[in-house]
Amino acid sequence: MSSAMVLRDVHKTYNGRGVPTTALRGVDLDIEAGSFVCIVGPSGHGKSTLLHLLGGLDRPSSGSVVVLGEHIERMSDAELARFRARRVGFVFQFFNLLKGLTVAENVELAMMFAGTPLREQSSRAVELLRSVGLEDKLHARANELSGGQMQRVAIARALANDPDALLMDEPTGNLDSASEAEVLAILDGLNEQGRTIVMVTHSPEIASRAGRVVEVRDGRIAE
Repeated sequence: MSSAMVLRDVHKTYNGRGVPTTALRGVDLDIEAGSFVCIVGPSGHGKSTLLHLLGGLDRPSSGSVVVLGEHIERMSDAELARFRARRVGFVFQFFNLLKGLTVAENVELAMMFAGTPLREQSSRAVELLRSVGLEDKLHARANELSGGQMQRVAIARALANDPDALLMDEPTGNLDSASEAEVLAILDGLNEQGRTIVMVTHSPEIASRAGRVVEVRDGRIAE
């Protein structure tokens, strides 16, 4: 099986107020295409930094980051923005929906940024929201939804441009048990379809569902 993501000797240091803080220290990691990987470890040890580097939301201080065959650490900001919009979907703990927009408009917005023709945006949004069981909420405002429903909208939005990989940072962290089960069932189905999923989680129960668990401690892989 080919690799969807490859990190080699990746270091990341932040310089807040002139004081350097090292988040990652010489990380080497291969993630196979079509796999479901959970990243675990104590808070503050580099999990989210690792996820952000894989998605091009941040850049390494040194080392190489190859995602879906592209050396994303070499891209310009504009190239990286286009790459993120088209090839990687993101789901975060706090949903990040625009609450003044309708459910459908939130999904369509992702396609607008990727340059999808306007006539395709509406039909694609309906199709995606149907796939996550929210076809009856198309015209509801995001702030009228439950937490579980908002996260399902976030998943539909992440899939709007048919990305090769989904990157998720504690996507069930703010959900009750029933909503968590619904979201995880959707993710299992997406992975069965061949989608690569990489998720940061603190939950041992969620990690146990993954095909592979990667532990990060003190900025290093302790798999």
